[in-house]
Amino acid sequence: MSESKANKQTNSVHARRALAYIVLIILSFLCLIWFYVLFINATRSNNQLKSGFTPFPSTYLVRNMTNLFKGSTPVVRGMINSLIIAACSAVLCVYFSTMTAYGIHAYDFKGKKAIFTFILAIMMIPTQVSALGFIRLMGRLKLTDTYVPLIVPAIAAPVTFFYMKQYMESNLPGSLIEAARIDGASEIKIFNSIVLPLMKPAIAVQAIFTFVASWNNYFTPNLIISSKMKKTLPILLAELRNSDWKTFDMGQVYAMIAFAIFPVIVVYLLLSKYIVGGVTAGGVKE
Repeated sequence: MSESKANKQTNSVHARRALAYIVLIILSFLCLIWFYVLFINATRSNNQLKSGFTPFPSTYLVRNMTNLFKGSTPVVRGMINSLIIAACSAVLCVYFSTMTAYGIHAYDFKGKKAIFTFILAIMMIPTQVSALGFIRLMGRLKLTDTYVPLIVPAIAAPVTFFYMKQYMESNLPGSLIEAARIDGASEIKIFNSIVLPLMKPAIAVQAIFTFVASWNNYFTPNLIISSKMKKTLPILLAELRNSDWKTFDMGQVYAMIAFAIFPVIVVYLLLSKYIVGGVTAGGVKE
């Protein structure tokens, strides 16, 4: 009887594992199929795209890329602009959000819970609600058509702060901080030398999320930036899609989309090894 029960349990485990693999394969297919569609469409001409979808690549990829870079749209400059904004936003966001989370986590002071609740409440305010006031403020400060309004506000990121705070609850013991203080380390040294290395998985995860969010951001840059040479890739892509129908080339649009997502894929591949560890550790409290 015991062997029969053991065999049933083993078969049940194998069945659940097989079901899990099947579900994961289906989800992976659904996630990756759109990249394949994008690649296929980037290799086709405008007339071929109008005729409908085909699962096989064509021979117009090089021509689409050549026409894209030779056109009036400053694609390379737009990528540089997007890289500057996204990289600076990611660095500032993760550093200062981690510092804020450390201040809430490591210190006990009056109003601590109220401040934490207030920061979380800000998460509920959509960007569109405060956009008009933000644009008027930047106009009074004469910061429109600059990158400052797109980079500096990234310092205040309630979502990143909340994630870092939850990660610290699981992975930053108070005894370690107290030991460093007893040894005479300053608070800034404790943060930079002890806290940041321990937070590396969470920092990598939030750096990816912040970089991608800033890279794909169209709403705020479109309101702030007016000079063509300062525009980011999402703005240039929208302008390319809305160009004159006589010169409109859907093949160039797909080529530009493929060109635009390449840096995001590179950043993901460089930091992907931290994602699983960062997400699971941040969500488990000991």
